[in-house]
Amino acid sequence: MEVIIRPDAQAAVKLTAKIMADDLIKKPDMVFGLATGRTMEAVYAELANLHRNCGTDFSLAKSFNLDEYIGLPSEDKNSYRYYMNYHLFNNVNIDLRNTHLPNGIAEDLDAEGPRYEQAIVDAGGIDMQLLGIGCDGHIGFNEPLSSLASRTRQKALTPETYEQNSPLFDNPEDMPKRAFTMGVGTILDAKRIVMLVTGAEKADVLAKAVEGPVTSMISASALQLHSRVVVIVDEEAATKLEGKDYYNWIFQNEPEWEPYRSM
Repeated sequence: MEVIIRPDAQAAVKLTAKIMADDLIKKPDMVFGLATGRTMEAVYAELANLHRNCGTDFSLAKSFNLDEYIGLPSEDKNSYRYYMNYHLFNNVNIDLRNTHLPNGIAEDLDAEGPRYEQAIVDAGGIDMQLLGIGCDGHIGFNEPLSSLASRTRQKALTPETYEQNSPLFDNPEDMPKRAFTMGVGTILDAKRIVMLVTGAEKADVLAKAVEGPVTSMISASALQLHSRVVVIVDEEAATKLEGKDYYNWIFQNEPEWEPYRSM
């Protein structure tokens, strides 16, 4: 796991988007795993900017999102399908037929997880998985005590997640209490993982996820088991990290990061 600390949230977002765009240039038929949430809105705005102004080409790319609320149709403005169309897909030249989310209104909810898993396999697996982190350390909707070997499935949301997300609904009581989510095991199958974390409110849980023990209580800690993870954070989120000096040394000295140091 590599940790890159940037001066502020804007710099962290720009670096995240640039890494994604550069990987897409190298592999035009990239399969992205994508995340939602307020942190990601700026990433998708930057990717749309790179498409408009730099010609970043999404025409052959595919995507699979981490999660979707159960019970919300795709046209509901609180669904993650609506979110993705609004923030990214409608602003770049990706083929919507190649963009995938779990079906929140599937007739057979038990079959939807295995169907989604098979669709990922059929696409050749996820090349790069983009992640954020919840205040309790979850990735996707893998709430505390999620199995580190879990696959895409239905998941009951915690009261903390409900409290955090429900204000995004016009009527907070309309927020579903269950969702589909890729499992921790599904996420760990990605060839590369990029996690973006910003803000002082994430400092404690980031330190636990990156430097603490691997535990199902903090599903993001399972990323320590992956061979190719980069965690991009701003200074505020990095305040509790014990290895800051080492992380900064790596970024300044490893050849892989030379193209990004001037950003």
